[in-house]
Amino acid sequence: MKKVSLSGSSRENVGKKDTKALNREGKVPCVVYGGEKQIHFSVIRLDLRKIVFTSDVFEIELDIDGEKRQVVIKELQFHPVSDAIQHVDFLEISEDKILKLKLPVHVTGSAIGVKNGGRLMVPFRKLTLKGFPSAFPDDVEIDITELRIGGKIRVGEIKLKGVKILEPKDSVVVLIKTARDIIEDEVEEEEGEEGAEGEEGAEGKEGAEGKEGAEGAKEGGDKGEKPAEN
Repeated sequence: MKKVSLSGSSRENVGKKDTKALNREGKVPCVVYGGEKQIHFSVIRLDLRKIVFTSDVFEIELDIDGEKRQVVIKELQFHPVSDAIQHVDFLEISEDKILKLKLPVHVTGSAIGVKNGGRLMVPFRKLTLKGFPSAFPDDVEIDITELRIGGKIRVGEIKLKGVKILEPKDSVVVLIKTARDIIEDEVEEEEGEEGAEGEEGAEGKEGAEGKEGAEGAKEGGDKGEKPAEN
């Protein structure tokens, strides 16, 4: 994994009042767990942006009041309106502990299928890996040079040393489709949605007609009308 450094300051208070005060100061409340105890601290919001607003995943050397530990980001909370970082959970890692983490998929090469008019599709932007921290690559690199139209690369075909991909082996990570295939897929989705709406509408109409018929029969019975005899 790529490595960066980050500094923080320990927090004595962890209530809402303290959180609001930190926000006014341009800081973000954080917690690190996975070690001997949970540690509550804060970091400057601007220092987090270079780590958070990127597709990269980092091993972070976290310095809290002079005490250093290796961590990774496990969970982020954002403000629902401004998208400002509100809270961060860090996980302390060590070389003797197995780690599970999502890493970005990075395709390399110029696919034959794309050159022939196909379109590259990447259903998985990230894959979940399991292994010791030192074995984690910067990303999951996939060479698509030989991929032709209709070609696919599945999880089981990706070879990584020292780590295991946890998604099912038959899951398609990248594929080359023709423009026609893409259009047909979109049409099928639209037709499926319209069909569901049409069935619902038909049932609603029949239900209304049935109700009207029942009300008419009841009204005739109330008036004492008899059915015509043949």
